[in-house]
Amino acid sequence: MTGSPTTGSPAPGSRTPESRPRGSLTLVLGGARSGKSRHAEALIAAHPAPWHYIATAEALDAEMAARIAEHRDRRDARWITHEAPRDLAGALIAIPDGAPVLIDCLTLWLSNLILADASLEVETARLAEILAMSRGPWVAVANEVGLGIVPDNALARRFRDAAGVLNQRLAAGAERVVLCVAGIPMTVR
Repeated sequence: MTGSPTTGSPAPGSRTPESRPRGSLTLVLGGARSGKSRHAEALIAAHPAPWHYIATAEALDAEMAARIAEHRDRRDARWITHEAPRDLAGALIAIPDGAPVLIDCLTLWLSNLILADASLEVETARLAEILAMSRGPWVAVANEVGLGIVPDNALARRFRDAAGVLNQRLAAGAERVVLCVAGIPMTVR
């Protein structure tokens, strides 16, 4: 939040979290290739365009570039894409009030933070704060990674645990939680 340097009060024309219109947050969870992104896109497309797509993936290799291209090919000119591999909270703050937003995906964002050696506590708290004041229909996509075996290395265990904690934290504040399995969305809450 921007404030006056001397008073700490909001800058002229800015909006405090309390004065912003409230929206709703839907958290869409699922495994790899479970249909979660397609379902999330359909949820956003039920609202008037333009739609804002916040992409967290980075094309660091050919396989990831192909995945990104596949997602891009599904979106037409009604979608406005924002690249936010690490500053997801900043990207969300910049979105106009009332605009439909799709975040795809929280799991890649978390991975990017871990690889950048960022503070997961600080960044996830910042994200949770912004998502708690959702200003439009917002849909966030995340992988459910805790259904398999315990990973054999510390980095993978740290990632799996951080993803589980993040998903729980955001699900607690979401109006709706959906789990996608084999292309079938199931409402959890």
